[in-house]
Amino acid sequence: MGDVRELRNEPTRPTLPYGRQSVTDEDVEAVAAVLRGDWLTTGPAVRRFEEDLSALAGGTPTVAVTSGTAALHVAYAATGIGSGDEVVCAPMTFVATAATAALRGAKVVFADVSPETGNLLPDAAAAAMTSRTRVVSAVDYAGHPAPHDELVKIAHDGGALLLDDAAHSIGGTWQGRPVGSLADITTFSFFPTKNLTTAEGGAVASPVPDLARRAAEFRNHGLVRDKARQRHPDEGGWHQEVHEFGLNYRLPDVLCALGSSQLRRLDAFRARRAEIHARYTTALSDVDGVRTPVTLPGADPMWHLYPLRVLDNRRRDLYEHLRANGIGVQVNYVPVYWHPVFEDLGYRRGMCPNAEQFYAEELSLPLFPDLSDDDVDRVIDLVRAF
Repeated sequence: MGDVRELRNEPTRPTLPYGRQSVTDEDVEAVAAVLRGDWLTTGPAVRRFEEDLSALAGGTPTVAVTSGTAALHVAYAATGIGSGDEVVCAPMTFVATAATAALRGAKVVFADVSPETGNLLPDAAAAAMTSRTRVVSAVDYAGHPAPHDELVKIAHDGGALLLDDAAHSIGGTWQGRPVGSLADITTFSFFPTKNLTTAEGGAVASPVPDLARRAAEFRNHGLVRDKARQRHPDEGGWHQEVHEFGLNYRLPDVLCALGSSQLRRLDAFRARRAEIHARYTTALSDVDGVRTPVTLPGADPMWHLYPLRVLDNRRRDLYEHLRANGIGVQVNYVPVYWHPVFEDLGYRRGMCPNAEQFYAEELSLPLFPDLSDDDVDRVIDLVRAF
């Protein structure tokens, strides 16, 4: 009798995912050491991870939180946005970049992206701003930093703050400056497919002291422990106050220990991702019907995705061909305002034509540090054969 997978018309070779965590015995031991200790949360591993992240972000104060989505929620809360405010947002992103602003009561205004990189276009962001704009939210799509020098000027000239959703780009630089130091407030994600992982986790970084303080308080129920800021400081040594509502978004020591251990290998992760990215580009640049990613002058990306562009309306065919052959390709992303939750709020297709064309062509090939050259070549051969 044949393999049951053949009877089901399933691939007989192991499925190759588009992204996967890289966990070593050193990572496991770092977590185990915390489990054997006295602090599972709110302890020294949290402070160490935040210090490690801060050093990576050019010394920018950093607050660890429970996910990349939590980081966005915390960041928007730190800016103080609410009902009547507007947030200009790139649509080529996971829905959370916009949803967390909407959950704060703000109106999300989508601005189009570069047809080359998928990043927010400065001119489009400027045109989308009004007197009610409080935040401009850029996304470092696929790991390529957005043009933050232009975007921060546009935001500040309009009386707004610049938020950098850097879920894809930790460890990258723009014009020689590290991601995390480029915007008024930056968010990171440490989901397993990201450039480093804490299983679930994220962080908020800000060089603006008030934003950093508000982020730290919001992720811990809004608790104020600084007696100099308390209204009733003489209540007792146990006293703490809530001045603004917050939530419990604390990342525990167990996961922070994993994060610090992963950060020690971030340079190696970055180098291997760059090798794989270059291998794809070298092998596919001459293939008719596809377009390989670009790197703009001044960008030194930390590649999270390999966003191949498939032309002539053949993206779905190539997706199904690769999936049928055990290659776990993905599409990143549906323009945010296409989601029914935004359609129900009155958003309509056609708002950002560059983003919609980018989505229609985009196909993410497998990219993670433990991917072997043989696996990369297998993907390349299947693309070329198609």
